[in-house]
Amino acid sequence: MHRIFLFLILFCAGAAHAEPVAQGAPNAPEYSPAFPGQTRAPEVLSGVTPVQRVFASGLENPWGIAALPGGGYLVTERPGRLRYVSAQGVVSAPIAGVPKVLAQQQGGLLDVSVSPEFGQNRVLFLSYAKPLDDGRSVTAVARAVLSPDRSTLTDLRDIFLQDPPSGSPMHYGSRVVIDRRGDLFITTGEHFSRSERVLAQDIATTFGKVVHLSPDGLPVGRGGLPLGIWSLGHRNVQGAAIQPGTGDLWTVEHGPAGGDELNRPEAGKNYGWPVVSYGKNYNGSPVGEGRTQADGMTQPIYYWDPVIAPGGMIFYTGEMFPEWWGSLLIGSLNPGGLVRLSLLGDRVTGEERFFVGDARIRDVEQAPDGALLLLVDAPDGAIWRISR
Repeated sequence: MHRIFLFLILFCAGAAHAEPVAQGAPNAPEYSPAFPGQTRAPEVLSGVTPVQRVFASGLENPWGIAALPGGGYLVTERPGRLRYVSAQGVVSAPIAGVPKVLAQQQGGLLDVSVSPEFGQNRVLFLSYAKPLDDGRSVTAVARAVLSPDRSTLTDLRDIFLQDPPSGSPMHYGSRVVIDRRGDLFITTGEHFSRSERVLAQDIATTFGKVVHLSPDGLPVGRGGLPLGIWSLGHRNVQGAAIQPGTGDLWTVEHGPAGGDELNRPEAGKNYGWPVVSYGKNYNGSPVGEGRTQADGMTQPIYYWDPVIAPGGMIFYTGEMFPEWWGSLLIGSLNPGGLVRLSLLGDRVTGEERFFVGDARIRDVEQAPDGALLLLVDAPDGAIWRISR
């Protein structure tokens, strides 16, 4: 134990003198972090040079991936298709029975997660942009059962519908992760527009929230807020993961021009958007009154300026890259690639980046052997396998 403690002291002391990873100038240089290490953590190199190869191809804008306990993966395509990809990378025909989606701008078929009891009940969950009347839509989550031959979904029913509907096909959030009790954390966006983003602060809506529901869609109630709301004040959460050991939920969300955030959302807490932000509007004007802190609003654990435009993320627990064990691995859409964050408790101690600018990485999954599978978000998209 003393050796581990000494290692951490030396590691952190060395990291403190390192420069941050190479990145552009901040969009908001006048904003200062609330505490040391909240942004531009030192670059900490793991010494790993991962090898990338194409594992599967022929996918159109893949968005979400989930490993199946019997082997292989389920992968969504944003235009509205769900496919099975075998452990050898063979892509199936589209699975029948997928809900109708609004495949416009950021909308479509989005995340996929499988029940912890999938081996017994074959239940899965799909998040998607659900089309409504007059061109409006909502973030929705459906529960379904996958047939034994993986060709068809049955018993499809919505268990979550964001409220109110929006006419803006943007900022759906839409990650679905399952906690240790088997309950769902669902992330939503605030649909981007100036008139709607303020609803991230309104607990009578599910805009810009993390929602905590049972597998049947009932509010879990531990957030102390209505509608199953766990936390509020989020912009567009597109990455979420449960931390091994602690069981804590971590999320990563898109900021505007600067201000992407890593959070560990806690029940009932307010994460500030759009009252506070470390970014600016795309036209260079301040968000709200240009504040980064406010009473009653929780600071992000980490933020990026300029952005990484985060996709999905995982905590790494595999054997192939022991140097990365316990790290957060986050897909980046802009500039693209993979971001690794080393953590000590609830603080980021270092950052490392791979494949910068090579592709828009929409989601990250860990293979049984500890390799990584990265979803390349493109019209001619693919799955990359990352190994030693």
